Amino acid sequence: MMKRIILNALIILIVIFTTGCTSIADTVDTPLYSGKSLSLGVVGEIPKIREEHVHFTNISFDELEDYSTLSSKYDAVVIMKEHLQEADDNKYIKVYTNAGVPFFFIEATKSFMPFVLEDVSFEHSSLTNFNYDMYVTGYFQTGEAYKSWGYGLYNDKVNEPNIKDVYSRIFTTIESIENGTYK
Repeated sequence: MMKRIILNALIILIVIFTTGCTSIADTVDTPLYSGKSLSLGVVGEIPKIREEHVHFTNISFDELEDYSTLSSKYDAVVIMKEHLQEADDNKYIKVYTNAGVPFFFIEATKSFMPFVLEDVSFEHSSLTNFNYDMYVTGYFQTGEAYKSWGYGLYNDKVNEPNIKDVYSRIFTTIESIENGTYK
C-alpha cells in the first residue's frame, strides 16, 4: 500500500515537472513595446496584442488601392494569413512599393517577393524565406530602396505568448521608420 502511494506521488510529480518545463521551454518572456503610440491598418481580424497604445483599424483591399493616403492614416499595414492569396494580386504591387508605409504579411512563409514581383504567385511560388522558421514577413519601400524583415517564433512554437512577442518586435521595427525612411 505504501509503495503504491509513493509510486502515485512520484508519477504526479513527474507529470507536474514535465508539464511545467514544457510550457517554459515553449515561450519566451520578452519586453512589451514601449515606444510611441502606433496606428495600424489591418486586412483581416485584429490580432491580440499586449500593448495598449497600439491601435488597429480594419481596412479593405479597396482602401489599400488608394495608397496615397495610407501614410497619413497609418504607421503600417498588417495583412493576416487568410488574405495573403488575395494580397498577392499584381494590382497591389503599386500599393506595397509606393505607399510609404511598411507592410507585414502574417504567416507568409514564402517571403515578401510574391507581393512585390509581377507574376509571382504566393500560392505557387517556390520562393521561401531565407530561414524557414519565419512567422511574419515585413516589407517597406521608399523610392528604389527597400527593406525587408522576417520574424520567427520562439522555438518555432505557435502559441499566444510567442505570437504576441512577434507583434512587439514588429512594433519596434515600425517605430524605427521615421519620415518614410528606415533608421
